[in-house]
Amino acid sequence: MKPKAPMLSVQEALDYLMQAVRPVAESEILPTEQCWNRVLASDQLSQLDVPPADNTQMDGYAVRAADCASGDALLPVSQRIPAGVVGAPLQAGTAARIFTGAMIPAGADAVVMQEQTEVQGDSVRILHQPAAGEWVRRRGEDVQAGAVILPAGTRLGAAHLGLAASVGLATLPVLRRLRVAVFFTGDELTMPGQPLKPGAIYNSNRFMLRGLLEQHGCDITDLGIVPDKLEATRAALREAAKGNDLIITSGGVSVGEEDHVRPAVQAEGHLHLWQIAMKPGKPLAFGQVGQSFFVGLPGNPVSSFVTFLLFVRPFLLALQGMPQQAPRSIAMRADFDWPKADRRHEFIRVRCNASGGVDRFVNQGSGVLTSAVWGDGLVSIPPGQTIQRGEMVNYLPFEFLGAV
Repeated sequence: MKPKAPMLSVQEALDYLMQAVRPVAESEILPTEQCWNRVLASDQLSQLDVPPADNTQMDGYAVRAADCASGDALLPVSQRIPAGVVGAPLQAGTAARIFTGAMIPAGADAVVMQEQTEVQGDSVRILHQPAAGEWVRRRGEDVQAGAVILPAGTRLGAAHLGLAASVGLATLPVLRRLRVAVFFTGDELTMPGQPLKPGAIYNSNRFMLRGLLEQHGCDITDLGIVPDKLEATRAALREAAKGNDLIITSGGVSVGEEDHVRPAVQAEGHLHLWQIAMKPGKPLAFGQVGQSFFVGLPGNPVSSFVTFLLFVRPFLLALQGMPQQAPRSIAMRADFDWPKADRRHEFIRVRCNASGGVDRFVNQGSGVLTSAVWGDGLVSIPPGQTIQRGEMVNYLPFEFLGAV
């Protein structure tokens, strides 16, 4: 009998995937307001200082600090400077009424907020001894001209778009969206809204995987449910390979008589089928059909969810030209026991509690999708390790894994 191949570690499987990456190269220029969740194709430099001139952080009075050294100075108000107006140079022994965001007039070196003043006719009493620079935003304090404000590979969120707009970038070069085809095998699968026949289940993975792909800015081709027939599966693979960067399936990659994805991929392309030393999510398939990469996820919903987060997500990010980085974890206190060590790397669903620890979901079965809804992250338990209540553990928030 042929000896069974050893299971790969989580890191070995991930390393293999990452070595195969061919990042998308095509890009397009879009209006900045249309670039949310897109990935920058090149570094973006600022052409100006932000702020472009010294300005005030407060409503108040622009003054010369030396004129207010007494802490009780009475100064005539020489001018009024709202935001967007360039004031006249400030004469010694006077103050300028000024409003948040307005340019500091030449000659002034401090702002006294209005709560520390008293208006007396055409003058103002300064009830404070300001230091030079007080409540003044300096030119270039936020961004300096020529600085890289957004590096290539940045996925653009709301703050990134605001920063781009703040330096006058009306358009941005972004990589084209990643094209991903999905289909789902299993004669037992039924769509929500249809009657559930005996032995059938609703196709939860279709909705879950589509949501994860949309979260990561992909254009999705959904081929739906494919019958458990070899020729139907091969036809779906050929269709999925047309113009798509990646094909994702769930289920059907085992060795059963009704598992047709494995022979179909081998017939249409090539396939690596791995047993990974992890729980949940032991089986994972990776290969290529035509010019499209192929990833076959386990059929159990939690296994599919976890393997997407740990393997497919970093693969997607690398295809999109984003820098490779390990998922960030947080050291948290375990408010539970995990007394039985496993030879596999376990990822259990947990939730932060009000006392600063994490609780585990009671049922960690790979088909219990409620655990992923109840939880807000995973605790990573390396092979052979147990957990005692009160120990520190590595907590991976779903937020850090792109699941929310």
